[in-house]
Amino acid sequence: MTKVTMKLDDLTCPSCMTKIEGALSHKDGVKDVKVLFNASKIKAEFDDSQTSADDLANTVTDLGYTVKSSKVKAL
Repeated sequence: MTKVTMKLDDLTCPSCMTKIEGALSHKDGVKDVKVLFNASKIKAEFDDSQTSADDLANTVTDLGYTVKSSKVKAL
């Protein structure tokens, strides 16, 4: 398992949080995802044999958000 924390540039409303959590939670291998609205961060735990931090970041980008930075930590 791997954890990633992504800092977003443009998280503007609580509905954005729901949109991102929904999209990421449906990705294969994602075990847990939380969007921290006030901190403009995403924290996700995933199986790195099924997806990657880059794939998750690309999903967020495809939704129209900008990922400013990302930190990955293997568990």
